[in-house]
Amino acid sequence: MSPRPRSALSAVLIALSCLLVPVGTLGAWASYGLADTGRYVTAMAPLATDPDVRDAVAETVADGIMREVDVGGPVRGAVRPFVRDAVRSFTRTHAFRLAWDTGNRAAHDAVLRALRDGRAVREQPVTVDLAPVTAQVKRQLTHDHVPLAARIPVAHTAVTVLPAGELGRLRKGFRMLEVAGFWLPVAAVVLAATGILVAVHRRRAVAATALGTALGGALLVLVLTVGRRLTLADLPDDVSPPAAGAVYDALTETLRTASWLLLVCGLTVALTAWLTRYAGHLRAALRPGRRRASATPPPSLAPSPTPAPAPTRARA
Repeated sequence: MSPRPRSALSAVLIALSCLLVPVGTLGAWASYGLADTGRYVTAMAPLATDPDVRDAVAETVADGIMREVDVGGPVRGAVRPFVRDAVRSFTRTHAFRLAWDTGNRAAHDAVLRALRDGRAVREQPVTVDLAPVTAQVKRQLTHDHVPLAARIPVAHTAVTVLPAGELGRLRKGFRMLEVAGFWLPVAAVVLAATGILVAVHRRRAVAATALGTALGGALLVLVLTVGRRLTLADLPDDVSPPAAGAVYDALTETLRTASWLLLVCGLTVALTAWLTRYAGHLRAALRPGRRRASATPPPSLAPSPTPAPAPTRARA
């Protein structure tokens, strides 16, 4: 193949590889990060100590308890501060952290079952039971001698985490992500390697691939930033924006780290390829000068020829 078609084919392969880098990274994060229960629980575990998340949980649980307690008038207003303080104190205990991990694991398992097995829960929403948390709060209130604490019903409160109407659309998207999370990164690597091997100037091809990878990482960082703003701007009225922001940051921390790694590694490889190319040109420029200097001695050291004596003619 002549150099011009090889260069064109290499450019096309490298461009396709660079386009697949951000999409493949996003798919791998969704498939191997969000879809893995252990990684999900590990990512959400630090939120149990986040003040904004604890306040949001305390408000939600306290409102649920007060709706279940059959108390009216001024007594209800007097009991509500005790309930809220008790729930907030409970969120600072080790039992709450255990309940937080258990609740997140149960919610994630329920969502995965709904997305992977459509036959069992085709028309049913995905719910999580808050009865264990309510029972813990009731014991705490009873221990603190809060009035009417014994009347709090420990009912199986089902909190919907995934509506039934969205299961079909989300199930199709989840299956596509599982496939894309594996094959898109593999395709990106194969296309990049093929483009570099086909290229006439491989160092330039490596630099172009690295710059495209860095651009893909920068694009992912921008998408995460814009996505966070849009998510927080479209929240319901009963959802705390600081708590939602903390959850968003915890879920996307791995993707954000991968995006910055793509950006930094891509720029580093491109800079290294440029420096090695510049050093090669510099060495090539210096070699002919050295050969000429070694072949021709300096004028001061060259031996000067001595003129031969003119012949003398004898006189007659």
